[in-house]
Amino acid sequence: MDAGTHRPNARPRLGRIYLVWAAVPLLIGLLLARYAGVSLPAPAQQMVKAGAGALHASSPLALFLLQLLVLLVAAKGMGRLLRWFGQPAVIGEMAAGLMMGPLLFGALLPQLQTALFPANSLGTLGMISQLGVLMFLLVAGAELDLGRLQGRRRFAIAVSHAGIAVPFLCGVVLAICLYPTHGPAGVGFTSFALFIGVSLSITAFPVLLRILADRQMTHSPLGQTAIACAALGDATAWCMLALIVAATQASGWGAASFSLACVLVFTLLMLGVVRPWFARQQIAPGREGAWLLGMLLLTLACALLTETLGIHALFGAFAAGVAASSNPQLRELVISKVEPLAATLLLPLFFAMTGLRLRADALQVSDLWLCLLVIAVATLGKLAGTFAAARSAGMQAPDALRLGVLMNTRGLMELIVLNLGYELGLLDDRLFAVLVIMALVTTAMTGPLLNLCGRVMRST
Repeated sequence: MDAGTHRPNARPRLGRIYLVWAAVPLLIGLLLARYAGVSLPAPAQQMVKAGAGALHASSPLALFLLQLLVLLVAAKGMGRLLRWFGQPAVIGEMAAGLMMGPLLFGALLPQLQTALFPANSLGTLGMISQLGVLMFLLVAGAELDLGRLQGRRRFAIAVSHAGIAVPFLCGVVLAICLYPTHGPAGVGFTSFALFIGVSLSITAFPVLLRILADRQMTHSPLGQTAIACAALGDATAWCMLALIVAATQASGWGAASFSLACVLVFTLLMLGVVRPWFARQQIAPGREGAWLLGMLLLTLACALLTETLGIHALFGAFAAGVAASSNPQLRELVISKVEPLAATLLLPLFFAMTGLRLRADALQVSDLWLCLLVIAVATLGKLAGTFAAARSAGMQAPDALRLGVLMNTRGLMELIVLNLGYELGLLDDRLFAVLVIMALVTTAMTGPLLNLCGRVMRST
């Protein structure tokens, strides 16, 4: 019989032969080599704990890869779940990172959580998460297209600054009540109150862009107004925060004045020299890689400079992004190339580090009322300031209310600010946990409040 006669059955038969005589023996051999003569611990928790401990003892890289794998699966899974409920995926990723800490994971499986995230491995996670935040702020600065303010500048300045000033005042008044019980030792009331005021004033510009895109509102008049107000509000709040950080880290008025002068000079150079220079450049085809490398080097250099000056590396990265935003080609290059890496791989580590910073005993039953109070003050301050200024400028009441709801989005920017305050010692463990919950709740309520506003408008 001709050999070609059996050709149609050759592939299935070879597949079975390979499975029986190659894959199965190889798998059995690997299992025997790994587990023969070894008595496995019965409880799954002990098994994973022993495995993680062995990984850490034998290879820090293996433990880091395991941590990264767990965090990414949890973050992306929770992000998909929250998108199913109509929320931005970043809310789920933030929540997943907080769940990895002692408040949930550590409370349910303390031994497993300790084995997976031993204290001496958090330094590596922390540094890589900081790199992720730097890259994210580079993208956030690049997205801050100041050209969008044309025709809306005076309105945006008035509304955005009102949306900062009113919650800032509310935060300072709230700080008067909080300082006796939550003011850290060695921190003066002025620094504490100013930081609380700024933390209640933040609007998450990048998250706002994604909410508008999900709702197809980006190019609507309300969406463009919200983008302009959030852009100016973000820039103003970061400038205020830079001044507070410079004054807090400096020892004495002389050092504080020098740091503030450095902030001013650095800002003027980036906006008055570097940004116009970028605007005049053209990126030739095939040179995108060189420009991207140059942008990353500039970001690291600016971050190093501001960190050395006592401001913080975050401000340097944000300023580099703002400078790049003047060139549409460079802006799109940074957003398309840097954001996927930062958002997909690095930011889940930052969310996890925020969760790991929360102590198991950070929240008490009495703090439930404090959470509700802080959320109410932050939300009403944003809504009242934005709504009143927008109505005074001639905006219709329904649009002014929806604009206030959009400005109440805090998201990732708020977590960055809170982590910075925690690092500087301006927040104790309990207040840090309360403000982190406030950041999640005020961001998650944006979608439902917009839906409620829409239903009210249709019914009237």
